Amino acid sequence: MMETAPRALELLQSGDLDGLRRLLQQDSSASESHDPNGVSLLMHALYRGQRDLAEMIASKKKDLDQFEAASLGRLDNLKKSIGEEIRRDATAVDARSKDGFTALHFACYFGQPAAAGVLIENGAAVDAVAANPTQVMPLHSAASARNLEAVRLLLEHSAPVNARQQSGWVAIHAAAQNGDRPMVELLLKHGADPKLANADGKTPAAVARDKGHEEIATLLEA
Repeated sequence: MMETAPRALELLQSGDLDGLRRLLQQDSSASESHDPNGVSLLMHALYRGQRDLAEMIASKKKDLDQFEAASLGRLDNLKKSIGEEIRRDATAVDARSKDGFTALHFACYFGQPAAAGVLIENGAAVDAVAANPTQVMPLHSAASARNLEAVRLLLEHSAPVNARQQSGWVAIHAAAQNGDRPMVELLLKHGADPKLANADGKTPAAVARDKGHEEIATLLEA
C-alpha cells in the first residue's frame, strides 16, 4: 500500500487512466489510496469527471465512507455509514470531508438527489457552509450542477435561497449562467432575488446575458 498509493494518484493526475485500471486490477489495495491531505482516490476520480473509473475504484474498496457513498448514490452504503457514525456522534451527518464539504454537498453536486434525501432525512443541515474558500451551501452545489430535483428538495426543507457563496454569488447566478430556465423558475418561485449582484456587481440577468442566454436575462428582468 505504501508504494501503490502515490503511484495510483500519480497515474490519475497524469491522465494515464488505463495504467491506473491495470494497477487496480493487479493490486486492489490501490483503491484505498488518499492524497497527503486525506482526499481519496475515488473522490479525485470524480473531481476529474471520471465516473466510470470511480465506480471501478469503489468496486475494489472494502467500504465507502459517507462522502464517497453520497457522491456515487450508493444508498445502502450511505445508510450504513451514516447510521454507524450517528450512533457515535449525532452531528456526524454534517461532518466535513478533508477538503471541507459535507456528504450533502457531494450528493447535490454529483447528481444524487436520492442520496440527498437520505441525508436530509437523517438530519443533514441544508444550510451547511463548506469549510473552504468556496463557502458553498448544498443549494449552490446543486444549482451549479443543474441538479433540479436536489434543488427542489433543499428548498422544500427551507434551504436559504439567497445565501451567498464565494464572490457574492447566489444560487440563481449559477442557474442563470447555465441558461437553466427550469432552475431559474424554481428559484424565483421560492423567493430568489433577481436583483442581487455578485462581488463583480453583476446581477443574475447580467451573468445570463454574458453567456448568451438572452431569454433567461429577459425573464430575470421582468
